[in-house]
Amino acid sequence: MEQILYKLNPWWEVDFHTKSVPRPKYQNKLSKLLPMRDIVLLTGLRRVGKTTIIKQIVEELLRKVKPELIFYVSLDAYGLEKYSIHEIVTRYRTIHRLGLDQKIYVFLDEIAFKEDFQKELKDFYDNENIKIYASASSASILRDKKAYLTGRTRTIEILPLDFEEFLVFRNPKIKTADAYLLENYFMEYMQTGGLPEYVLTGDIVYLSELVDSILYKDIIAFHNIKDSAIVKDFFRLLMERAGKMLTLNKMAKILGISLDTVRRYMEYFKETYIVYTVERCGKLNQRLRTGKKLYAGDVGLKNMATGFRDRGAVFENMVYLKIKQNDPCYIYEDGNEIDFFFKDTLMEIKFGKELKGKQLRLFEKIPAKKKIIVSEWQEYMKLK
Repeated sequence: MEQILYKLNPWWEVDFHTKSVPRPKYQNKLSKLLPMRDIVLLTGLRRVGKTTIIKQIVEELLRKVKPELIFYVSLDAYGLEKYSIHEIVTRYRTIHRLGLDQKIYVFLDEIAFKEDFQKELKDFYDNENIKIYASASSASILRDKKAYLTGRTRTIEILPLDFEEFLVFRNPKIKTADAYLLENYFMEYMQTGGLPEYVLTGDIVYLSELVDSILYKDIIAFHNIKDSAIVKDFFRLLMERAGKMLTLNKMAKILGISLDTVRRYMEYFKETYIVYTVERCGKLNQRLRTGKKLYAGDVGLKNMATGFRDRGAVFENMVYLKIKQNDPCYIYEDGNEIDFFFKDTLMEIKFGKELKGKQLRLFEKIPAKKKIIVSEWQEYMKLK
């Protein structure tokens, strides 16, 4: 095990630099949590950049503390399968002769690979001088049925690159007088999406292999599903309907499977952050009776599956990802729909179009302190 741990922690022996593109939106947030005692849980779509951000925090931390006080481990690493998290951390402490009272910083990547990790994290929190950052590409990290981690954690979801981050990754040399060229980059962003490696390389094979990895590892194998073809069809249907409303009953009819199966599969896909759903605003019976709106975890995945078309749906999907932290709902009344409502803000997405007719009257009728119509990329840029 010792050789594996040294390999995963090169800063114990040599200078360490990530050589990666910074994402200050998350780095700053995570850095502020370093002095705090609570466990930080990082979640998000596979390959969205969680490991890179962890390594960036490690690099920053190396300027403040001794290298041996920083420990990183990928819990899906070959050779560590038979060890518990406690056994791994104890071996690390032994290597550097660190007592339990010595403050250490531990970064646990892909923590969901270890069973009962919640119980182990609780024990660390209660009995050791330790700051923990843990990551997972599945929402399983949020499920704590026995409430081991209640009051001990803070969860941060890492999302794909927004347009501002996309520009940093692409690093275009645009003069102030040529600012209009940003529109071309925005259209490129709409097609490419925000998965960091794909933005840097443009390798469609990478994106295809990522989807296969999620479908087979995180859904088919993890949930022991026999019919892999149905899972692939389910994915394509979800991507086709991203940015639109879809009922579970309709999905069941299209795919020729039971409603219970559709419910289960939908939860599996949501757990991997491939899709998100937005409920209708209103009372419980209205929310349950009406279908949910569907959004892809990354528009690049949608475009790979369906082709780059229906740009209005793609644009709406991008807006959703930008305002997702506000937990929006949508409004539906007499056959008319308004896309988002949150924090007394009403928002309708009309890519290159005008709001008119019955929909406009509904938009004007609904009481809200702030009303926003997003129809151009410049308006997207202003959203927070």
